[in-house]
Amino acid sequence: MHLIIDGYNLLHAGRSSIQLNSSDLQRERDRLIDQLSAYRRQRPCDITVVFDGWQGGWMIEKKERQKGIDLIFSKLGEKADEVIKRVVMEKGAKVMVITSDREISRFAEKRSVPVVSSDVFLERMEKSAFRPEKVSSDDDEEDKGQKKKGPARRLSKKERRAKTALKKL
Repeated sequence: MHLIIDGYNLLHAGRSSIQLNSSDLQRERDRLIDQLSAYRRQRPCDITVVFDGWQGGWMIEKKERQKGIDLIFSKLGEKADEVIKRVVMEKGAKVMVITSDREISRFAEKRSVPVVSSDVFLERMEKSAFRPEKVSSDDDEEDKGQKKKGPARRLSKKERRAKTALKKL
C-alpha cells in the first residue's frame, strides 16, 4: 500500500485555523514527519506527503526523503492538489489518498482510488501510536450483529472501497 497524503490538510486536521510563522510551520512539519515515521514502523507502507509551495516555494518542485517518508513540495505557482492528482494518475489504484479536500477526493474516487479523510487517518495514526496490536474498527463490531439480505442492503462501491481502505490502515 502506498499512502499519498495532503500534508497541510493532515497537519491542520482537528485544529482551529491558526496562522503559523515559518519556524512554527517547520516545527509542525517535522512533528508530522516523526508521527508518520512511527506509523510506518508499525504498519509498513510507502508514504508520500505533498506540501503546498505555490505561494512561497521554489521555482521547481522539490523532492526529498526524511525518516523513510517521501516529501514533495510543489513548485511556485502550483498547488499541492495538482501534484497529488498527478501522483494518483502515475501510481493508479495501488495508492490510498489521505485528504479532506473534496476536489481531490472526487478526482481519486473517479479513478477507483480509496480516500480516507485526514481526521480519520489522524485518529488511526494516534491509536496505533498507543496500541501496537491490531486495532479492530467500530464498523466491524456493528457488522457482526446484523444480518444483511439482498443487494438493496449492500454498501455502495465508494463505501465498500473506503471501508476496505480503513481496514488496511
